Amino acid sequence: MGGAVSAGEDNDDLIDNLKEAYYIRSYLVERAFRAIDRADYYLDEYRDNAYKDLAWRHGNIHLSAPCIYSEVMEALNLQPGLSFLNLGSGTGYLSTMVGLILGPFGVNHGIELHADVIEYAYQKLDSFIKTSDSFDKFEFCEPSFVVGNCLEMPPESRQYDRVYCGAGVQKEHEDYMKNLLKVGGVLVMPLEEKLTKITRTGTNSWEIKKIISVSFAPLVLPKHSTNGKPKTIPLPKYEVRTLQELTRICIRHTLRVNTDGPDNPSRGRGSSFSVGRGLAVAGLHKYGPRFKRRRVHRQRHCNALVLATRQVVANSGIGTAPLDSNNNQGARSAAEEIEEEEAELAAGQRRARRMMRGSRSTGRGAGAVVVEEEEETVEEEDEDEEEQQHGCMMQNEEEEEEEEEKETGELLPRAQPAVNVLRERILGLPLPEPLKMYLLYYREK
Repeated sequence: MGGAVSAGEDNDDLIDNLKEAYYIRSYLVERAFRAIDRADYYLDEYRDNAYKDLAWRHGNIHLSAPCIYSEVMEALNLQPGLSFLNLGSGTGYLSTMVGLILGPFGVNHGIELHADVIEYAYQKLDSFIKTSDSFDKFEFCEPSFVVGNCLEMPPESRQYDRVYCGAGVQKEHEDYMKNLLKVGGVLVMPLEEKLTKITRTGTNSWEIKKIISVSFAPLVLPKHSTNGKPKTIPLPKYEVRTLQELTRICIRHTLRVNTDGPDNPSRGRGSSFSVGRGLAVAGLHKYGPRFKRRRVHRQRHCNALVLATRQVVANSGIGTAPLDSNNNQGARSAAEEIEEEEAELAAGQRRARRMMRGSRSTGRGAGAVVVEEEEETVEEEDEDEEEQQHGCMMQNEEEEEEEEEKETGELLPRAQPAVNVLRERILGLPLPEPLKMYLLYYREK
């Protein structure tokens, strides 16, 4: 399943395409997707395919298509502090994105059938925490995984606010999945070839919505035990945080909020991404850490603005003004009218020059005059014309660089990596080095 959107050059391109196709629709989901590079969850020899909207499998390792994960994240309607259960947690890619939204006081559990995939997931999680700058831009709910078949959970298992199943659910197991939900909870799972959202509206009432058609491998049925007793697997333990961990969370939160400034989303964001927790400072967006990608709009070369002269006006057929009936004075000359129009247009000349296309330009104001390229130009060139010519030269240089990038297949470096402000603030605290390292989660970057 996949291929709904075009392939991207990098993770940001992939997210842009998912947004354009309306698979990603909310701020929280977009921010989580941009924070984690999908390619980091691929084996190195397969990274070139990471930004295609296709599922990927290698042995027991599996990733669903990006459009599927987008629909799942949107349908779950995640909020900070909720509890989440991922059935078939796989590489941990989805669980890690979910943890960025749940925050430090949520619950993030996963069950995976294969032990080697659990090991792979913990390796990727450890790499994200230790090396990714994204980690310092969020308050993270670290996922916990256990090995086992999700159909072998004990009947008295705890219930969750949000549940996702990453395998096709047979109709006879629908009620089993529903019972994992708290009242008001949301379950998203493939059911009868449809990605289905089920909301528990009451003890015995449900609201069911079909989202999109999907094709998932079915759930693996449990094997019969040798002693005749059904096998059960325990869910991950819910551990109360220690006072030391709570202190670390509190300090990092305080430093992060003070860093964020007035554009913090919690204070009411006015744009797609806030300054502090947003992607610009976090270095997560395409204009962030690695390169400043340029969007060059190809335009025709600009020509110098030609001011109207008396001869031009005369040739344009403009006649004298009508008589003023109040004072019976004659009409003003065309030259006087042009002088007044030029005075009115002086403030808007720069904008007019930028809007020129080809060999013609249009003046703004009352009685606009069209001037041919062959007309006599003004001898004196003002500073605005020089700036315009300089701008045209810079644009030509950017176009040449863009062609060079296309030929070499490499992006030219445009900016230094964004500073990890939270890390710098922690390192600047008057604290012993071991305590600083603890506040930084012993991160390598």
